[in-house]
Amino acid sequence: MAKTALITGVTGQDGSYLAELLLEKGYQVHGVVRRSSTMNRGRIDHLHHAHPGEDGEERFVLHYGDMTDSGGLNRLMKMIKPDEVYNLAAQSHVHISFDQPEYTGQVDGLGTARLLEAIRTASPETRFYQASTSEMFGLAPPPQSETTQFHPRSPYAVAKVYAHWITVNYREAHRIYACSGILFNHESPRRGENFVTRKVTRGIAAILAGKAKDLQLGTLESARDWGHARDYVEAMWLMLQQDQPDDYVIGTGETRTVEEMVETAFGLVGLDWRRYVRTDPAYVRPAEVPRLLADARKAREKLGWKPRTGFHELIHEMLEHALREAGVKPADHLHDLSKAV
Repeated sequence: MAKTALITGVTGQDGSYLAELLLEKGYQVHGVVRRSSTMNRGRIDHLHHAHPGEDGEERFVLHYGDMTDSGGLNRLMKMIKPDEVYNLAAQSHVHISFDQPEYTGQVDGLGTARLLEAIRTASPETRFYQASTSEMFGLAPPPQSETTQFHPRSPYAVAKVYAHWITVNYREAHRIYACSGILFNHESPRRGENFVTRKVTRGIAAILAGKAKDLQLGTLESARDWGHARDYVEAMWLMLQQDQPDDYVIGTGETRTVEEMVETAFGLVGLDWRRYVRTDPAYVRPAEVPRLLADARKAREKLGWKPRTGFHELIHEMLEHALREAGVKPADHLHDLSKAV
């Protein structure tokens, strides 16, 4: 029998890459989507008919649901009884969490508790993955590992700390197979448009297309450990294939400032970033996280995981996608990666 997985947040960047990975491995994948007035399924549209099952059975099935609705989550767990659940649903934008702290806590924090309780009562053999985040470390000095003390600096990070510890609690108190992946920043062409790497690559494309003259950003001094989401979803899957549940830091072990990322991206199309980038206080967080750097030795040693995509390759891929979206031929502007690095 093929394994069955349930993914919350399936329409997001990580959800789409994870759904692809699991379908390639022969899973039947169920995804939870929120009802909205406009369809937001562009990242997963290609999956609907690409993986037909036997006897016409759908291998990629979507269900309406919401992390604030415990009754709906309970019904889904009773109906599907999946082998694995991947909780990727979240209000995941840090700056927005300062404007919507209560909603962020309801979805990111209590939503995880609702889902774990649905597993405990309806399908206790299900294995559970919680999407934790490096933002939980906040002011903790780098490098950060699984034993680093959390010091969250935003409502988003605070909610994720609750979700992380409620996952640990269900593992210890109820013997649920529950893991948390503490993922450092991971990007791709599917990243949300209000995240800085996507904002920068789309901004460059708009400048080259003649649709913009500059790019407005917040602080340039913050340093992050950036990897590719496609690599990181494999780590999620590996965590649920181990004999015993545990928590793992996932990252590249390299850190760069936002300014270095901006310089790299503009440099790949032959532009001097200083001529185009403007800082805007509106994009500065009320409480900043200065430097994040993953110590992912545990994941390397126990999961056999390591990132495959380098930083320059990641930015190059995102730029190529953004240029095509803007109607600009990448070959006319984008430097060959081997010459640019």
